Amino acid sequence: MLKKCDIGPRQIVLDVERQLCVDKRELLLSDVFARVVASYCDHLQAKGSPQVEVVAAFRGSDGDWHDLVRLLQVLAEAPLDEAVRHTPRWAALAQTARRHELHAFAEGLYDYWRSFDRYVVLHSEPGPSGFDQRPYRSFNLTVENLTHIIRALYRDTCENITGDHPRIYRQVEAGCNVALIALRQESGLPEPCRPLLGDIPFIRQVWMAPPLIIDPPYNKRSGEFQRVSENPLDGMEIDPSEWLCFPARVGPVVIFVYFHRKFMGLGCALANLFELADDAHLRTRPHAVFVYGAPAGHMARFGELPTVFYDDPENGLLVGAVPDEDRFGYFGYLKKMILTLHNIAMMQRGRMPFHGAMTRISLRSGKSANVLIMGDTATGKSEMLEAFRILGGEQVRGLTVVADDMGSLEVTDDGRILAFGSETGAFIRLDDLQQGYVFAQVDRAIIMSPQKPNARVVVPVTTLECILRGHPVDIVLYANNYENVDAEHPVLERFDTAEQALAVFRNGAAMSKGTTTSSGLVHSYFANVFGPPQYRDVHEVLARRVFETAIDRGVYVGQIRTRLGVQGMESAGPREAARALFEVMTASSGTSPARSD
Repeated sequence: MLKKCDIGPRQIVLDVERQLCVDKRELLLSDVFARVVASYCDHLQAKGSPQVEVVAAFRGSDGDWHDLVRLLQVLAEAPLDEAVRHTPRWAALAQTARRHELHAFAEGLYDYWRSFDRYVVLHSEPGPSGFDQRPYRSFNLTVENLTHIIRALYRDTCENITGDHPRIYRQVEAGCNVALIALRQESGLPEPCRPLLGDIPFIRQVWMAPPLIIDPPYNKRSGEFQRVSENPLDGMEIDPSEWLCFPARVGPVVIFVYFHRKFMGLGCALANLFELADDAHLRTRPHAVFVYGAPAGHMARFGELPTVFYDDPENGLLVGAVPDEDRFGYFGYLKKMILTLHNIAMMQRGRMPFHGAMTRISLRSGKSANVLIMGDTATGKSEMLEAFRILGGEQVRGLTVVADDMGSLEVTDDGRILAFGSETGAFIRLDDLQQGYVFAQVDRAIIMSPQKPNARVVVPVTTLECILRGHPVDIVLYANNYENVDAEHPVLERFDTAEQALAVFRNGAAMSKGTTTSSGLVHSYFANVFGPPQYRDVHEVLARRVFETAIDRGVYVGQIRTRLGVQGMESAGPREAARALFEVMTASSGTSPARSD
């Protein structure tokens, strides 16, 4: 049963209780079908398309398209020649020219429907018969069935118009792109948040048909997230029916991410980046809540860039909020605020958060190393590791991603440094990656704005078990993408003291590659504007302990010059950096940080 249908400029969202459409006839008689037909006709008229002429006579005096809907309902069941015999006023449509025009209209209607990002929300009831208790069967009976019904409707209609069968069948995803099972249930949400957020359903399962291509309103992120002294949720008013909650496992913390349906594509893309929290985690108090798509008028009091978070010690909760304006319709705002909240939670637990990539590299020789490369966005971390994989060839037994973008470091009581990840997926810039990497992952990918600069892809890359298990660190490097290499500036430079290391990491220099609105050589504290600068005193203590322990324990600490930001070295720079790292790992001397498995 269709509960609600929202048709927007970019997306269609269908809210369903129990069953969606059982057959073609039910779809033809639905309000959704009539609304899509009317929307397409209005679209054609608005752009002055000649296609509308063939159906112009079917528009009612009050502007409705009921007669056209009725024509399409008939043509879905009977050939055009038979239809005009029973309804003589349609006779002109049987003329050859008109028949071709009507066929073009039907093809255009099908393409118009598929031009939307299409989402289905299955609203589950608590209990053993709920959608969430039988998700695979639920998705098959609703989403998969919808695809078959729409394809059948399209093909039957076109065949009945043309009187012929197609020669080529393209099995495009004609139903929906993403489906969610959502459930209102009790949770550990703190009492002050319940009046505002308590009625918003939690996403329990996600179905998607990758590769999924979406085009969000914006493709860059600006500025930092501001720590504020008042809770952004205070005084906020929202309609719970317009919201969904993605309860995310972000490393060891749980964050309830509430997103407005205006940003359905971005909210659903979280499924490729974080694991959904299970029922046991829902019943416990979350470490943070994040409202993405808050009313802009309410958020205006926080200034020109109202992307803010609040530390609520009284309730033991971090609160983030970003307005519903199009300029914030970029996945970076969603992801990075979540990671900011994660980083703050880690500092409160005594761990040092890092912005970087952590990978376990295993060689066929039996040597391996856990390599952490810290640095800003687009400084060559992923590019260098991909070059390492290609350079090593058959000598590389495996690359295991522990952290793709953010993680945390813990100094144990026995003096070891352990690294933990935060995401099970990766939000990767397409422009700088080897093509083979992208194509190998495309069958599971969510691709964002491929036609624009800073195009991105979200793909799963590791497991929750892997990011939660502490990995001892062997090599810690700063990704320097801006300095050229000469006699005094080698590709790989090792630091002798913690002070040397802290100076470089603290300076956080990088050549901007256009992933934000910054340009040129920029500096950010520890290349991580997502929490450490706002808690600098806390972070300094944690960082000093980590780097002093690392130097004392013989961890290889240094910087690697990837030269990704140096003109003409975008490919050669990461490749030479990978070669230098490979040589360090395969060195037989006692200074090699690699160890035997």
